[in-house]
Amino acid sequence: MKVKKYTASSMPEAMMKVRSELGSDAVILNSKTLQSHGFFGLFKKNSIEVIAAIDPELTSSPRQHAKERVEPGTFRSQQSRVPEERRAAGNQEDNELLKEISQLREMLQDTGLENKLAVPLPAPIKSQVEWLAGQEVDPEYINELTASLLERWYVSGAAEEERKVRQWCAEEIKGKLSNYSFGGLTFRKKFINVVGPTGVGKTTTLAKIAAESVLKHNKKVAFITTDTYRIAAIEQLKTYAGILDVPIEVCYNLEDFKEAADKFDEYDHIFIDTAGRNFRNKKYVEDLKRAIDFGHEMETFLVLSLTAKQRDMEEIYRQFSLIAIDRFIFTKLDETAMHGSMLNMINKFSTGAAYLTNGQDVPDDLIAASPGIIAETILGARSYE
Repeated sequence: MKVKKYTASSMPEAMMKVRSELGSDAVILNSKTLQSHGFFGLFKKNSIEVIAAIDPELTSSPRQHAKERVEPGTFRSQQSRVPEERRAAGNQEDNELLKEISQLREMLQDTGLENKLAVPLPAPIKSQVEWLAGQEVDPEYINELTASLLERWYVSGAAEEERKVRQWCAEEIKGKLSNYSFGGLTFRKKFINVVGPTGVGKTTTLAKIAAESVLKHNKKVAFITTDTYRIAAIEQLKTYAGILDVPIEVCYNLEDFKEAADKFDEYDHIFIDTAGRNFRNKKYVEDLKRAIDFGHEMETFLVLSLTAKQRDMEEIYRQFSLIAIDRFIFTKLDETAMHGSMLNMINKFSTGAAYLTNGQDVPDDLIAASPGIIAETILGARSYE
């Protein structure tokens, strides 16, 4: 594909330039008006910028291809060189195509695809871009992803169906997420701590992880709760502890925490439930540090509800950044149809995910997170209703 930028005083003039050089089969990728500042604000004159493209193979004539045939009587040495010459020419064409696609990618990023899809995209790619926007995926990442999809589209011959484009999109997302840590408990740390704002389901999520550790991995576990602000939360965790037949200690301060940690020294893992309060209150995080000894070997998960606004989720992370956050846990997948914030948070803060939850059932409704599961969820391949 040959891509070129043209500037003219008017659209008709720009089109004449395009047709003159690229032919009538050229496609207009983007056009915009350029404004000049003039001389002291006077004599302003606008111009038109057009980005056009053409596939050279579509315009090549049969006569050109006929020239490549070897006529009878040609020396054998010349015939033997033809395949090599063709391969070399093919490699050169491939390299030129990749170079032009790279230039196209830069041009597309410059134009800003988030601006109401100013660039006319192939229908399957446009459909995928609109889906991602509906999932509230960050526009900057949509631009990056679209450029990658276009590159695959033109390399493949621009004749793929929507199902294939969706597969490419999933592969791109999985590749992006593969840089981070995913999966359930590593069982390398003795203390398992969940933090987050009120209403995200920390206590229920902690009980699910503890139940999985006991029932599936035969671990000896205990509970510590520092949520002394809500009696109901303490009773809820005590109920789970009774069902799992594991001990529980309520800690009001750091001294209580250290005593409980010593008491449970022989246990494989200690699961810590924390109070959920207004995340905008910085004192909350400071209170956590006064109630929990984060110097212990501890794995800390930040629990976020997917029903929350993206900006609120980002502020929650920043408030809790005073504590070392190992991975996210995303809850309430079943309560929203938009899951793009998972991808946004992981990319923005370079932090992987341990679990996803899609209901209240313990120990069920707990899913070990992976790049594949997150990609499939965002692209609608998994249902949590």
